[in-house]
Amino acid sequence: MSVILLGIGLVLVIEGLVFALAPSRLDDLVQFMAEMPRDQRRVIGLVALALGVMLVWLSQT
Repeated sequence: MSVILLGIGLVLVIEGLVFALAPSRLDDLVQFMAEMPRDQRRVIGLVALALGVMLVWLSQT
């Protein structure tokens, strides 16, 4: 359970840094993502998911 809380905490720290340090860049990124085709966003999400699973798996070995 503590590993899950650690992971959630790290995600919140990284996301909080983006909001705190570069809010205008975040607006640009959201606009850029909105202009992307839905299928391309889906592929990016699946690649990010696969990389995340691989990193979690590597950290457990």
